Amino acid sequence: MTIEDLKRGIDRLETEAELQSKLDKSQKTGKPLRVKLGIDASGPDIHLGFAVPLRKLRQFQDAGHLAVLIIGDFTGSIGDPSGRSKTRPQLTDEQIQANMERYKEQVFQILLPDRCEFRYNSEWSKPMNGTDIIKLAAKYTVARLIEREDFKKRLAAGDPIHVHELLYPLFQGYDSVAVKADIELGGADQYWNLLVGRELQREFGQEPQVVITVPLLVGLDGTQKMSKSYGNYVAITETPREMFGKLMSIPDSLIVNYLELCTDRPELEIVAVKQRLASGENPRNVKVELAKDVIAVYHSRAAADEAAAEFDRVFRDKQLPDDMPEFKIPAAGINIIDLVVTAGLLPSKTEARRKLIEGAFHLDSERITDAALLVKVAQPTVLKVGKRRFLRLVPADS
Repeated sequence: MTIEDLKRGIDRLETEAELQSKLDKSQKTGKPLRVKLGIDASGPDIHLGFAVPLRKLRQFQDAGHLAVLIIGDFTGSIGDPSGRSKTRPQLTDEQIQANMERYKEQVFQILLPDRCEFRYNSEWSKPMNGTDIIKLAAKYTVARLIEREDFKKRLAAGDPIHVHELLYPLFQGYDSVAVKADIELGGADQYWNLLVGRELQREFGQEPQVVITVPLLVGLDGTQKMSKSYGNYVAITETPREMFGKLMSIPDSLIVNYLELCTDRPELEIVAVKQRLASGENPRNVKVELAKDVIAVYHSRAAADEAAAEFDRVFRDKQLPDDMPEFKIPAAGINIIDLVVTAGLLPSKTEARRKLIEGAFHLDSERITDAALLVKVAQPTVLKVGKRRFLRLVPADS
């Protein structure tokens, strides 16, 4: 694998000459490079947005190098201020451990297990005493810390910045020192934090890591970065049918971006797609190809074809899905909001009420507008929420 392959689809590289030098040295000595990636401990599910740096990390693995995954159990208890307009909630040890167990179940859908090293940064950060922390803080200036854009905006707005938030990039940067990282990967919003690690390595007498950032994948809403917090994500563990429906909903303007960042399409094929769209081809055709490509990465090509056929049955031919889940309605009935949350169609009552107001609820094609509706059924009935969620309601005694 060439340096051009590794550079494909990246946002920033600090620096290309150093990367080439490290690759050459690794090839001569036979010693693999240690390629670090920090894991956000706040979310247990991997979505297509976080899969972007993971897929880049897999490229380094395929080239013979070692993925060093830093689980931020210590820094996660602080809260990363990057891109935040207010203080980020801190996590408990229990929350972090639960999230990471779930994460580990998913990561090997992308990475090679035998070329992974998992490290918790509490291993070296938690034992630090007051003197150790002061010595670490002495290696970086406040001026450098507060010149970052998110802190500048908060200072200008008069919003508080707590001392623990200033310490976060120092502890994250020290991770690179602790594991002797040769390269660090991250999203575009992590560029500043990654540079701190590079500078701290110099202070500790190490060769500074190369910093590589990848673009942030825009979410399904077409405006904000993909995030579970914004509800605009596609999780890699979702069913093929759910993934297909979500990917068909992205704005046309994101088609090429998703092909570049979420699939294995060769660059020449993506250029051809751009030409097809520019010549007036229906973007829906390309979205179908995109959705199939993504599903093939995390499931199989057969599952992708089946999801496409199901999508056509439901949305083009106006038929009901074949494998609709079933929910038994008690004789006394159940409130419509409680029903959709209990059945797992929507994550919260707040979200359910919002969707109902938007007109997204239908019982046997009849729109539901009353949040106080008590649902009772004497025979199988279909509840539809939005465009992609279906539930067959049956009497509890059936």
